[in-house]
Amino acid sequence: MASIKIEKKITKYRVQKPESKEPAAPAAAREPAKAADNVIWMHEKLERPEVLVGSTYKIKTPVSDHAMYVTINDIVLNEGTPHEQRRPFEVFINSKNLDHFQWIVALTRVISAVFRKGGDTTFLVEELKAVFDPRGGYWQPGGKFMPSTIAELGHVIERHLQSIGLLKKPELDVHQKKLVAEKRAEFEARGKQADAFSNSHFPEGAQLCLKCSTAAVVMMDGCYTCLNCGDSKCG
Repeated sequence: MASIKIEKKITKYRVQKPESKEPAAPAAAREPAKAADNVIWMHEKLERPEVLVGSTYKIKTPVSDHAMYVTINDIVLNEGTPHEQRRPFEVFINSKNLDHFQWIVALTRVISAVFRKGGDTTFLVEELKAVFDPRGGYWQPGGKFMPSTIAELGHVIERHLQSIGLLKKPELDVHQKKLVAEKRAEFEARGKQADAFSNSHFPEGAQLCLKCSTAAVVMMDGCYTCLNCGDSKCG
């Protein structure tokens, strides 16, 4: 076997195995092939259009002198097709109260980022509604307790998602509907009876007359007398 003299400095080497009959491929050929440019993406690439459809909700809490206005803008996917759907894209909160400006800006940016990420974003509702104020919550008009301002923001987002069809409105079962209908009928009947007495032009507290069936019996000169028909217990 003839010897070969190497004049240059050896930088790297590769041992050729006896069973390998083909010459070793150059380093450039062993590099992975680059991805082709004509890749077909399996999702829609979202970019903010010039105009978005949105809704603005007013939040007035007793813990602040100024109201908060929450604006949620939606993007329309597959517009003009049977699969058209509205999804939330961004949220803004505006208020004259600058005491909480920092957390308002941070919260709106995080929520907007989650909306733009796509997927199931309804989990935000439960996460926001579970936030409690250490100083205590407040009662809304109508008797609903709200644990914090952040929780009310969660209720606003929930109402918006229900309006665009991403969340279903909670419905009562058959037994609950029946119970509510019975209680409503009972309340309405009680209200009608109260209205019959309240609309009377006779003095308040007058009793029912057994003769004319009118709530007009009052005490006069030590005797119960009906102011409508004149019937008196004293004759």
